[in-house]
Amino acid sequence: MGINKDQVEGRVKEAAGKVQETAGKAVGNTTQQIKGAVNKTVGAAQAKYGDVKNDLNKQSKEDRSKQER
Repeated sequence: MGINKDQVEGRVKEAAGKVQETAGKAVGNTTQQIKGAVNKTVGAAQAKYGDVKNDLNKQSKEDRSKQER
């Protein structure tokens, strides 16, 4: 089927959070480090939601295709 908006946005947020977390560690800024970890986790959750949504859509199409036969 392809990828959906949640998968893309989630992975972008996850990557940005990882960068923010690493930058926070590098400069010793605990606040940025924590914000980055939170953003990374939120992004991973959104990407996973997109993966599940994609799988459900794919399964639904397969089910409809089987019913048409």
